[in-house]
Amino acid sequence: MPDHSRSKDHRDYQRVPRVVTAISRDEEHGISGTPHHHERAQLLYATQGMMRVLTDAGMWILPPRRALWIPPGVMHHWTAISKVSMRSIYIEPQTAAAFGDTCRVIEVSPLLRELILALLEEPIEYPLPGRGEHLAMLILSELAAATTVPIAIPWPRDRRLLAVCSAIMADPGSDKNIEQWADQVGASARTLIRLFPKETGLHYRQWVQQVHLAEAFGRLAQGQSVGEIAAALGYASASAFSAMFRRILGKTPQHYLTEWRQPLTLHPA
Repeated sequence: MPDHSRSKDHRDYQRVPRVVTAISRDEEHGISGTPHHHERAQLLYATQGMMRVLTDAGMWILPPRRALWIPPGVMHHWTAISKVSMRSIYIEPQTAAAFGDTCRVIEVSPLLRELILALLEEPIEYPLPGRGEHLAMLILSELAAATTVPIAIPWPRDRRLLAVCSAIMADPGSDKNIEQWADQVGASARTLIRLFPKETGLHYRQWVQQVHLAEAFGRLAQGQSVGEIAAALGYASASAFSAMFRRILGKTPQHYLTEWRQPLTLHPA
């Protein structure tokens, strides 16, 4: 049976004498965590619902079946953009070093999901040796094999670019071009064109496409059709949007739409 005595406070999991620990908490739509960091790495994941996560380096939208790898010490905060069932894990720093020192989105396989849920049924300090230890080692193995999803929205520091990026995030389907954004923030288009790669590592169009991909994943998870998403994001047609999507991710949005609508199971029919 699940350990109902588990703390909901992330600080209570940082120095537990176990390589991997798991935390469970449920949050209502609109709730935000305060900016914080962990001594351990975190795989921030929700079995249901959607989260927006912000760090100094970027922003990520996480639907189900996607998780964010957050290395130790990285300041971050999350916002529930729907009702969320968080089921996250923490990994001690020495072991976590093998999984990288930058944030990245990974695909959560059915097996990884079930392993996380199974670890939550064990005591926080699960017996050694024992089932909990075996589950922890399997989680690390599955995490090592997980696919990285190339979706990230790098966040600038320049106030002019920050204003532009914030406006695009607020209205991903805007049809404004970079000249119009430049006029809005009192800069030249040339200045913004120079600042985007300098501040974010991406050119303007690439950055906008990352916003569109993140928005599309959220809308796909909500069950919207590809045509609806294309229209909302300002594409001339569903095929034009699908071409951009496939060029970057290697799969069509129809593939992901089918995935969202299928029940998650270890043994699909």
